[in-house]
Amino acid sequence: MADEKEKQEKKPKPQQQPKQPKQEKKGKPAAEAAAAEAAAPAEPVEPAPRARLWDFYEQQVRGKLQQQFAFENLHEIPKLKKIVLNVGMGDAPKNPKGLEAAVAELAAITGQHPVVTRAKKAIANFNLREGQAIGCAVTLRGGRMYEFLDRFISIAVPRMRDFRGLPSKSFDGRGNYTLGIKEQMIFPEIDYDKVERIHGMDITFVTSAGRDDTALALLRELGMPFRVETAGAAA
Repeated sequence: MADEKEKQEKKPKPQQQPKQPKQEKKGKPAAEAAAAEAAAPAEPVEPAPRARLWDFYEQQVRGKLQQQFAFENLHEIPKLKKIVLNVGMGDAPKNPKGLEAAVAELAAITGQHPVVTRAKKAIANFNLREGQAIGCAVTLRGGRMYEFLDRFISIAVPRMRDFRGLPSKSFDGRGNYTLGIKEQMIFPEIDYDKVERIHGMDITFVTSAGRDDTALALLRELGMPFRVETAGAAA
């Protein structure tokens, strides 16, 4: 009997099964699934169509300008480099909410976040200190520039009050054209009910022409409705 007890004691004990981990809380699997979905690569987004005015310039306008001015070098053909929109708010230091509204409106018009412009020097007569915010500006290039120009010519310009054509004498002598607008309401992106204050803006069209006559021909071919200056009006 003693030998049997010894044999039973010498038998190896059964291995204990490892403890299973505790079940995670119900909230963790959902959070992990959401994180996995966020980390997963997104579906490829189709590229935005190219601005039609850009294609129109390359396919038709360039050839017409080359024939009209007899450019031998293709790099001499004028092109639109950038469009700058500038809004000046003289009472911005006293009315910061008005500046914020102007920034939001300019962003809606151009589709690009504006830059707040600041005073370069102090002017005591205007109670202006150096570095104070006095307006906002946006510089458009590339496809966004041509899209804005297309909307400006086809939608915004016809909505101007008593419109009889854009003045053709607002060039600076180096092929750049600046136009002043009295109301931002001509742009359809502006909601009339949400406008706190009516203000104007300056729009500058910067070209690579270097001359006013070639720049005028470029903008006219792109569709800018310039006013026809007669001899009697000029006198």
